[in-house]
Amino acid sequence: MPKVALFVTCIVDMLFPEIGEATLDILERQGLTVEFPEAQTCCGQPAFNAGFHADARPVAEHFLDVFGAYDAIVTPSGSCASMVRHYYPELFKGCARFAEAEAIAAKTWELTQYLVDALGVTDPGTSLAKPTRAAIHDACHGYRGLGIARQPRALLANVGNLSLVEMAGHDQCCGFGGLFAIKMGEISAAMLNDKLAHIRAADCDIIITGDASCAMHMNGGLSRHRSTKRVVHVAEVLAGRV
Repeated sequence: MPKVALFVTCIVDMLFPEIGEATLDILERQGLTVEFPEAQTCCGQPAFNAGFHADARPVAEHFLDVFGAYDAIVTPSGSCASMVRHYYPELFKGCARFAEAEAIAAKTWELTQYLVDALGVTDPGTSLAKPTRAAIHDACHGYRGLGIARQPRALLANVGNLSLVEMAGHDQCCGFGGLFAIKMGEISAAMLNDKLAHIRAADCDIIITGDASCAMHMNGGLSRHRSTKRVVHVAEVLAGRV
């Protein structure tokens, strides 16, 4: 059996631990023994995206130290998975630990990507408590950076009591983008409003996404508009916790 580590991400650890618990539940259902390295911290993405590569590198070096011995590193975030997969080799290019960075990148997976592409699982063995119609928000880093689109749909299609509907603008950015939402708040808010219009028009009860930060951003907008719809993480649905 592979030695699997759960990389929970900062936002899940600090704000949405239930997503981490759901992720662990799903992986253990596959017969995997999953470890949660308590020494884990940030992957370094905020500093890297802000252009502070020298500051991001020590954070990434700690990631190499913590996760290097595992066969697979699974995270409920396309954003953080994309950072490690695509940008660790760039961050460590010309450095002594470049080979380690490449190795870590190759074995870091977003949750649905790991289930479908690595394990060949498409039936999570889950049923929701009541009939629910859901649309999918394809979060930017997972969709564009990792090519994640068919994987969550393949899994969700086999969740009992769940009907999927395609939403216009499913692949349109919600406007969060980490530091982008802080530095360019007005543009971020305008992008969010466009996304909320698509959500309001969709014939669904919930919206499912693979990144907690996107869910947080969209749920904030939905709450301010007093909408009854909400955005949930794909791990929560696959674990039957919705």
